[in-house]
Amino acid sequence: MGSVGESRWVDGSEVDSESPPWSLLDENDSRQGFGSMRRRLVKKPNKVNSFDVEAMEIAGAHHHHSKDLSVWKTLAMAFQTLGVVYGDLGTSPLYVFTDVFSKVPIKSEVDILGALSLVIYTISLIPLAKYVFVVLKANDNGEGTSMVIGDGILTPAMSVMSAVSGLQGEISWFGTNAVVVVSIIILVGLFSIQQFGTGKVGFLFAPVLGLWFFSLGSIGIYNLVKHDISVIRALNPAYIYFFFKKNSGAAWSALGGCVLCITGAEAMFADLGHFCVESIQIAFTCVVFPCLLLAYMGQASYLMKYPDSASRIFYDSIPESLFWPVFVIATLAAMIASQAMISATFSCVKQAMSLGCFPRLKIVHTSRKLMGQIYIPVINYFLMIMCIVVVSIFRRTTDIANAYGIAEVGVMIVSTTLVTLVMLLIWKTNLFLALCFPLVFGSVELVYLSAVLSKIKEGGWLPLVFATFFLCVMYTWNYGSVLKYQSEVREKISMDFMLELGSTLGTVRVPGIGLLYNELVQGIPSIFGQFLLSLPAIHSTIVFVCIKYVPVPLKRKGFFSVEFVRRTTIYSNVLPDTVTKMSGR
Repeated sequence: MGSVGESRWVDGSEVDSESPPWSLLDENDSRQGFGSMRRRLVKKPNKVNSFDVEAMEIAGAHHHHSKDLSVWKTLAMAFQTLGVVYGDLGTSPLYVFTDVFSKVPIKSEVDILGALSLVIYTISLIPLAKYVFVVLKANDNGEGTSMVIGDGILTPAMSVMSAVSGLQGEISWFGTNAVVVVSIIILVGLFSIQQFGTGKVGFLFAPVLGLWFFSLGSIGIYNLVKHDISVIRALNPAYIYFFFKKNSGAAWSALGGCVLCITGAEAMFADLGHFCVESIQIAFTCVVFPCLLLAYMGQASYLMKYPDSASRIFYDSIPESLFWPVFVIATLAAMIASQAMISATFSCVKQAMSLGCFPRLKIVHTSRKLMGQIYIPVINYFLMIMCIVVVSIFRRTTDIANAYGIAEVGVMIVSTTLVTLVMLLIWKTNLFLALCFPLVFGSVELVYLSAVLSKIKEGGWLPLVFATFFLCVMYTWNYGSVLKYQSEVREKISMDFMLELGSTLGTVRVPGIGLLYNELVQGIPSIFGQFLLSLPAIHSTIVFVCIKYVPVPLKRKGFFSVEFVRRTTIYSNVLPDTVTKMSGR
């Protein structure tokens, strides 16, 4: 070929003439020596390429996403969050006081009021003050960050078993084995419907959770009015001091059960890609928070009159005529509670993959409008198998609760650390204010950590095993990926060298196009040199394909799969004389 090469995008549009990506050669230039060629082959810096433009458009779309939503759409999305985000947090009244008073027997009203005060201020401090008003602002184009894969395994097991165990006190022959079998059947059904997508599951589950929160608030009010409304004294934090003064070491151990009142709260920012910030904030402040407070106050009111009911407080505090309707709703709510952490796990795995820290898996996008609504089949079935194993081995909610507490506190501490870094490095917050955040929240979380770590031998080892396993997988994948890329960069072949050797290789050119995948955005990969040495002929046009991820949802066969925008470098007729290079997407 004797014509001068040109630079175009694959779609046919011309590259900005003021900043051409490459200076190209013609036949006459090839006779003028390699010094001239090197000068002509030097890549000139681009001002803005198509990836920059597309990335800015997508980032802008995310940035204004919440502003573009109407009030009704925001409220509708807030309703959906009840079924996806707040299921786990909403089912915590099933087991919190049961676990707390298994460590601290009720001997006086101080025990009840102190435990209630601990629950009230734990919910107010961590989910409300920390997550709703601070952590939700630390997002990257609609993604939050968290370490919740372990919770994605423990949440379904804990929630479902807690709900099903209510039958043990109502049906005489319903024992532990029956609880395990029924729980496993429910878990299999739960994970089987994940493929339909977060949006559909949210609309399916949200009415049930809405009814569940209404039930919690209504029953709480009923118990307050009927038994002992004076438990509102627990709003005075002094009862926390009295609780620890009276019970000392036992009260410290009970913190492991108290922290269960905020299980699943991290789903607020882990599921942020599925919903907008405003919808999550509205749902929590207007529905979840007040209903949970009423539920715990109602249970405490019942315990003031019937302290022996601590082991089965949730179901005992329900009016007898409403037991079966509430049991059905509680079981459905427990299933839905698992949805929050399953969706959060999908989000975390996707984020790890985008950072090159997790093996590449198939991701199915289930929404055209919301980028974060995804489904990962491999992770879904892995979680299902692990949940079944946990239920089969532990068989009791008490041991699972010990494991659950460690996972929950670990997530809280990690989120506090990361948000502090965001405050300092991204938001440029005043140093004093930035340090107040870990000082206030971190100190509380460290106290909880000291309590739950004492339960390592009693089931607390489980989340540590899961964390170690995933850490090894992520570290190994990232380490290998970095080594692979460094090797390709170090061993890439220069264009000058290819031109110098082109006429001496004697390689036969055949019509057609050859595709060669590599990680290099620019340059010729070393593997191409192996092809030239091993193969007697190559195609007349060689395309070096480098895939970079741009988050654009694309509908495929009923679902929305991610569309990979391919940036290609095309060297046409590399051998022997001239070079035509085309950059594209």
